[in-house]
Amino acid sequence: MKSKRGVLAVLVVFGVLVSMALSGCGGNGDDSAAQDDAIRIGIAGPMTFIHGEHMWKSATMAAEEINAAGGVQVGDVKRPIELVSVETNEILNVPDAANAIERAITVDNVDFLLGGFRTEAVLGMQDVAADHETIFIITGSGHPQLTTRVGEDYEKYKYFFRTNPMNSNNMARASFLILHEVATVVREDLGFAQPKVAILAESAIWVDPIIEASEAQMPEMGLEIVGVWRPSANATDLSAELSAISASGAHIIFTVMSGPVGGPFARQYEELQVPAAVAGINVDAMGGKFWETTGGLGAYVSTLNLVGRVETSPHSIDFFDRFMDRYEEIPVYTVATYDALNILVSAIEEAGTTENEAVIAALQETDAPALGGRVVFTDEHDVTWGPGYVTGLGTQWQDGELKVFWPNDWEGIKYEGTVRYELAPWVVDFWQ
Repeated sequence: MKSKRGVLAVLVVFGVLVSMALSGCGGNGDDSAAQDDAIRIGIAGPMTFIHGEHMWKSATMAAEEINAAGGVQVGDVKRPIELVSVETNEILNVPDAANAIERAITVDNVDFLLGGFRTEAVLGMQDVAADHETIFIITGSGHPQLTTRVGEDYEKYKYFFRTNPMNSNNMARASFLILHEVATVVREDLGFAQPKVAILAESAIWVDPIIEASEAQMPEMGLEIVGVWRPSANATDLSAELSAISASGAHIIFTVMSGPVGGPFARQYEELQVPAAVAGINVDAMGGKFWETTGGLGAYVSTLNLVGRVETSPHSIDFFDRFMDRYEEIPVYTVATYDALNILVSAIEEAGTTENEAVIAALQETDAPALGGRVVFTDEHDVTWGPGYVTGLGTQWQDGELKVFWPNDWEGIKYEGTVRYELAPWVVDFWQ
């Protein structure tokens, strides 16, 4: 990747060849040489939380498949993938993340990076990777700034691409479409012409563009905002917020949560019998062991999702089933690291080298099926959102299963197995 490393590699290979020729060793060192020649890819995330766990698990699946097929074709040579786990600790302590990236590049000698979750941390991670001219594909962080930087200072930030998730502005668009679906059910089943909405959003900067868009868009959708609540992303008790929301007369809770707060919200939503439907984003509710960890108290919680057991791409159902069989967990959105690794490998093979400029040029031409849809990069190296590309899914926990309820014939898109959104029985009982 770096010119100095390339010179050093040439010298080392030359020395090995001379030594073999002089000693008559022949090809006895082929296996170790192949291992030494592995492409080292750092998977960077909060590894003790589901976001990082599913980055690692999905990347492991991809790497095993690539290596089983012989490795990465780099010019005339097949090279194996070697994954390096990079614990960023970004959920608990943001500054740790940049230090982790520094170590991954300078000590662990990773060639490429995939991952990143908390925007406040990823901004610093980006700067470190840029200083070292290391290609970094983001697979877990949605703030628009992470890719607008590419447009603002291309030479510094050209190393960055985002395959997943769609950025916060596009998450807002998808979430509003899902909210419209939920509001339609509230209007039809409860008879409220102008449903009232409480916004419950974690305190994190990736959320800010969604709240700003919500305050502008929801009134245009015929919705009344009754208040905005901003708990910590790591909060374990939301009884005060949920009691206030109940008292506000809200018919819908619009959640924006990526941190561990999503689990306590789901449990207390049912425990307190909050008389409002749920729409929005809740990463904890996207999968994993959500049903078990909530003790079955996550019924009727819904969330924007990027992965579901529907045919968003030719391999989406197959991957979903294989992940479930292997790990006994429903995959959450960061399993798109699986796609990111395959996209990176395809770019390396197209470029015929691991050198930056050639790989970047190949990545820019990406047009690939992925778990969330079709990945095509914008001029700012962001994933394209919209029909025919990545759109997202609306999913809801019904009868202990995570089911898709959106898109429900939006722009002609409706996947087999799509169901109608359901109101919790206590919500119906309260308002009727």
